[in-house]
Amino acid sequence: MVANSITVRAARTSDVKAIQAMRQQLESSKVLLGHELVSLYEAVPEFMVAVDAAGKVVGAGALHVMWEDLAEVRSMVVAETSRGLGVGKAILEGLLARAASLGIRRVFCLTFETEFFAKSGFQEISDVPVDPGTFEEMVRSHDEGVAEFLDLARVKQNTLGNTRMLKTL
Repeated sequence: MVANSITVRAARTSDVKAIQAMRQQLESSKVLLGHELVSLYEAVPEFMVAVDAAGKVVGAGALHVMWEDLAEVRSMVVAETSRGLGVGKAILEGLLARAASLGIRRVFCLTFETEFFAKSGFQEISDVPVDPGTFEEMVRSHDEGVAEFLDLARVKQNTLGNTRMLKTL
């Protein structure tokens, strides 16, 4: 259970360097794709953060809208000192609530943390759950996450070992 002193809120630009610092170890071990600082600033509207009572960012995650009824949870990270306290679950719940408020019915993730996401109702999938017309439109995206979702050959090195999971809201 998350300690009462943790708050989940929309990220601010002042949170980006803390998000980047939490990501660095996971990026170097290839658990998360690397992002330049400028990319994190550009994605601020997608992020939610968990903040402790002292105002320190102890976790983050992003929701990226991919299509009319589809979004991806991405860049989930919790500070090493806050793992196992429910911070990740609180962030995920915030992101799923945001997805529902946007009218999103399906949420995708590409993860090594299958047990964590399964506890929140995500199920493993083996195919791309969009119709051919939607696939043709989505393939035009320049976003690497969309390419990973579509399982395009050019991003296979990014997805090795990850599990594709989907939750219907």
